[in-house]
Amino acid sequence: MSTTMRAIVLDRFGDESELRGRSVPTPTVGESDVLIRVDVAGVGSWDRVEREGHFEGSFGVPSTFPYILGWEGAGIVEDVGAEVTRFTRGDRVYAASMPVPRGGFYAEYAVVDEEHVALVPERLTNEQAGVLAWDALTAASGLDVIDARPGDTVMIFGASGGIGHLAVQLAKHRGLRVLAVASGRDGVSLAGGLGADVAVDGRRDDVLAAIESFAPDGLDGALVTAGGRAAEDALRGVASTGRIAWAHGVNPPPSADLVERVSFYDGDRSREALQRLNEVIESSLIAPARGAGVRS
Repeated sequence: MSTTMRAIVLDRFGDESELRGRSVPTPTVGESDVLIRVDVAGVGSWDRVEREGHFEGSFGVPSTFPYILGWEGAGIVEDVGAEVTRFTRGDRVYAASMPVPRGGFYAEYAVVDEEHVALVPERLTNEQAGVLAWDALTAASGLDVIDARPGDTVMIFGASGGIGHLAVQLAKHRGLRVLAVASGRDGVSLAGGLGADVAVDGRRDDVLAAIESFAPDGLDGALVTAGGRAAEDALRGVASTGRIAWAHGVNPPPSADLVERVSFYDGDRSREALQRLNEVIESSLIAPARGAGVRS
């Protein structure tokens, strides 16, 4: 294969005008790496934050240029390192990556440690798998934090976003009763269609009244995918024993009045987490939906 590839790169942090398409060296494959020929690259809301330089220094290594964005994607295995035993050339895979320091998925090829790579479930297309990993893993990890049991009541706040609409599906798969707070009538329709027991419009409806009707003794838990006043008002409906899951990076962060009740977490992108996700996908109809909001 060629020693160079086409990629969308940054030569410095800034707005979208800093993105350029050009030839760069193809990533080097380390002993535990999988080199993926990219079919689909996911675009997340965090890409803008990273593009503007706000993650500079966050990953413990200095940023280098040209800088290639893209935390997730799907494609075909082109090559593997000497220690890789789970994948071979030609496998259809998807991955949850981090661009620093070796570049992301806005390119013809991406290199990812095999720990963060999984085979694409047969029932998913590469397009679906390419936008799935980080949102689904973040949603699943949040539900793990809540630790609700079948029959318990949970609220998904931001249920029509990228994380939220997958959280609705994963929560129903776990046997939870779901109150979804979505954006707009289209969002309410999406959340309801994905199985939410109750779906309300966070912009127009009386969310606390809906919670009181749905869970008179208070919700057993809540997963927040978008912060702000509306979210904090809704969280008053969580019982004192209920857990509130709030992924790092969900903004704005909770107020001082709420922060002690919040459990902050990161999405688990380990081999085991990807395997659990694949098992759920293979045994159900869970998939990213067209029409879900921009990667909340």
